[in-house]
Amino acid sequence: MVNASESRKNEERRGILLMVPTQLWMLVLLIAPLVLIVITSLGRRSPDGAIVYGFTFANYLRLVGVSLHDACGATQPPCFDSLYAGILWRSVVLGVQTTVLVVLIGYPLAYFIARAPVQRRNAYLFLVLVPLWTNFVIRLYAWIILLRSEGVINGVLGSVFALLNLPFEPLQLLYTPGAVLVGMVYEFLPFMVLPMYTSLEKIEPSLYEAASDLGADALRRFWRVTLPLSLPGIVAGTVLVFVPVMGTFIVSDVLGGRQIILVGNLIQRQFLDARDPAFGSAASIILMVLTLIVTLFYTRRFGFGEEITAG
Repeated sequence: MVNASESRKNEERRGILLMVPTQLWMLVLLIAPLVLIVITSLGRRSPDGAIVYGFTFANYLRLVGVSLHDACGATQPPCFDSLYAGILWRSVVLGVQTTVLVVLIGYPLAYFIARAPVQRRNAYLFLVLVPLWTNFVIRLYAWIILLRSEGVINGVLGSVFALLNLPFEPLQLLYTPGAVLVGMVYEFLPFMVLPMYTSLEKIEPSLYEAASDLGADALRRFWRVTLPLSLPGIVAGTVLVFVPVMGTFIVSDVLGGRQIILVGNLIQRQFLDARDPAFGSAASIILMVLTLIVTLFYTRRFGFGEEITAG
């Protein structure tokens, strides 16, 4: 009994020792910076751009559209400005639009790869991952070549209209919300395809055979077998796409021409251009909380990674 008890204690000690590097990593690189950002967000910016530490929620109120006396005048009551609230709302809408489009485009692709012959699946997955081997910014500049007024798309359309003897004015595709949406979908599509492929690939073909024997047509097999069993992959992919879309700023800077401002752009400019780290920190906290709320609601509604039995 003594030996068994000592063995358990030794295993616990080894487990604790193995956890120490991870705990230190989390403390130094996650918890401590997060605490520092929270403290900074409660301060204010001095006239020379330094941080004046204090305890005020003015930065958070400003983000949701309420400006206090510093912005409205000392004798004026708090005033309302929807600029930053509009940026937050635009970021959420773009995140939802990107996620929905990525699901609609990525699901058929993931299904095709999962049902392809085994010897071809790795080749198809390789093709999905190849764009990730290229630098993120370079891929965005490739879209500029495609979307600009003298670009590939307008050039092809102009040639078609010329063959039909019709007048053609180049389309304004670049530096628009649509261009930013296209860039987001392109950049994050692989992060949706891979988890959905993993769920779809694990579905046993015998389940489809059983459904067919019970009289289910192709549509009913999809709704009763394929979709429920692939839902964990859809949920995982949705989180992997929605969270980074909410915080990215490169896509909107490059394809939006710095005219489409999202919350990621707002945070970047507050730290680098406006030299207002207190407001930028508050925006970072709001972004994190907003993303967590949406993610928790979504995963509680649909689960996260749980296998669902086909009914």
